[in-house]
Amino acid sequence: MSSLANRFRGYYPVVIDVETAGFNAKTDALLEIAATLLTMDDDGVLKPLETLHFHVEPFEGAVLNPSSLAFNGIDPFNPLRGAVAERDALNEICKAVRKAQKDHDCQRAVVVAHNSAFDQGFLNAAIERCKIKRSPFHAFVSFDTTTLAALALGQTVLAKACVAAGIPFDNKEAHSALYDTERTAELFCHIVNRFQQLGGWPPAEDASLDTDVDDAENNADALEDGTITS
Repeated sequence: MSSLANRFRGYYPVVIDVETAGFNAKTDALLEIAATLLTMDDDGVLKPLETLHFHVEPFEGAVLNPSSLAFNGIDPFNPLRGAVAERDALNEICKAVRKAQKDHDCQRAVVVAHNSAFDQGFLNAAIERCKIKRSPFHAFVSFDTTTLAALALGQTVLAKACVAAGIPFDNKEAHSALYDTERTAELFCHIVNRFQQLGGWPPAEDASLDTDVDDAENNADALEDGTITS
């Protein structure tokens, strides 16, 4: 098993950021998505590997809230965006994630995002709309850098957390899926690597832990996959 697979119990972390035309994942348009793949070196240092980025055409019947468009500055129908169909963007991301997941001996990808419930909700809704079979992403597990940054750095705002971690952050570039994803990836790697440097990983072995915990986790995964029923 690779060091990355061992670090996250077989999960492969993928940093995701989306820009949207609202807050309702079922009805509002997904307009931009970026995904940063990660890797880990022989010393257990986590680092960004590559980033995929797409401007996305609103799906048919999608709601476009003017207030959201004013906030992110996106004109959904500007031909210079070079937008692609939602299905094409997701297929490319899922293909790259599956390959990286396999290369790192992982069984399932997990979303990493700042306020992850939001990004994961839009990702899941788009995957469902596009009828993508066997998504590489876990349907409900996510790693939230808002929570991690609050714990490690005492900050919850992405820009402030990055500054606290010594990561340059340009507010003029913020609210671009590409920029926010890459900064979130750097932040996540910083927190994970800093935890290791401080001696928090790997944990000391505890002989009192038995297989009940693994059995419970495996059952939860099987329940999601549909191989067992509740």
